[in-house]
Amino acid sequence: MVTLKTAENALKTVYLGVVANQLNVNANPLLGKIKQSSTDVWGKEIRKLAPYGINGGIGAGTEEGKLPTAAGNNYVQFVSELKNLYGTIEISDKAIRASQNNAGAFVNLLNAEMEGLIKASSFNFSRMLYGDGSGVLCSIPDVNVGTGEIYVDSVKNLMEGMVVQLYDGSSALVSDETARIVFIDRAKKIIKLDHTFDSSIETATDKFVVQNSLNNEITGLGKIFDTTATTLYGVDKTKHNWLNPYVKTSVGTISDSVMQEAIDTLDEVTGSTVDFITCSSKVKRLYQEYLASFRRNIDIMELAGGYKAMSYNGIPVVSDRFIADDTMYLLNTKDFTLHQLCDWQWLEGEDGRIIRQTTGYPVYTATLVKYADLICDRPAGQAKLSGITQ
Repeated sequence: MVTLKTAENALKTVYLGVVANQLNVNANPLLGKIKQSSTDVWGKEIRKLAPYGINGGIGAGTEEGKLPTAAGNNYVQFVSELKNLYGTIEISDKAIRASQNNAGAFVNLLNAEMEGLIKASSFNFSRMLYGDGSGVLCSIPDVNVGTGEIYVDSVKNLMEGMVVQLYDGSSALVSDETARIVFIDRAKKIIKLDHTFDSSIETATDKFVVQNSLNNEITGLGKIFDTTATTLYGVDKTKHNWLNPYVKTSVGTISDSVMQEAIDTLDEVTGSTVDFITCSSKVKRLYQEYLASFRRNIDIMELAGGYKAMSYNGIPVVSDRFIADDTMYLLNTKDFTLHQLCDWQWLEGEDGRIIRQTTGYPVYTATLVKYADLICDRPAGQAKLSGITQ
């Protein structure tokens, strides 16, 4: 007979390893290239010494002259709080009782819930990789109160089923109220919610954020490449120019020479070797058109997780839905580490149980948790090209 105990054992022994692998390797091609480590985690924070520049104890001299003065490596300390990443599944008591005498039906029930959890977690974790940590999904240019249609500036970060909150765009949530996205017209950039917010939407300032995620997400590329930010990982960028990555705007036509210029600059200035290129699907198509105009073959390579990618001089070129339409990143993934307190684990109660009844409701929930943040040791070794239009 299927019981909550057998369900817990299945989640712990059968599903946990599979889910962790799916989220760590197969969720996103970029994530699959980034190493994960529990080093430099101290309590609730990541504290990491980051070297910059070169050792100064080098020099030439005469046969009997003075030796070079020692001048060791330069370091700054990065400090970042571990971000709390959660994923919750829910199973009704009725569904469990209906499958008590049918192990196959219960396995199908768990499989469906876990597949949904993996899909949602992969979507949101991939989105965070390219975000700025704020949790902001989009701005709201206009609202049609009569039809309930909400016009947004971008639907890249949105998916049916997401639970969102209103953010005033400056400092705080408008309220604790949440709503769920039930409809998306991607061509017209229109969404509808399962109910209207009690507070009116201020289209000039308000934005949507993922529920409970305001300023709680990992430090993604959006933050690393934020040219308006004055600090990164608690270090003043104005005093440490190596914290500012290579950024070229208004690129126009994408070409090998534009990409190679960025790669050469990173190599010459910081010694960084680009091993991963990622861009929007639009930029990928523009680059394919560029190659076709010279009747050049498109080389294809296979990455970890089964992903296939174009190749530029042996460097994979991968498109990602969460990148702005006119943007390309050229990265040295060896400079990135996902520092974590632990890998994905089930949240356990004091009694060791991972499946718990929701108080006041005939449903049971189980929650996956991971405490982590993304650190880039050498931001100046990364590049961003934007304004790619043809």
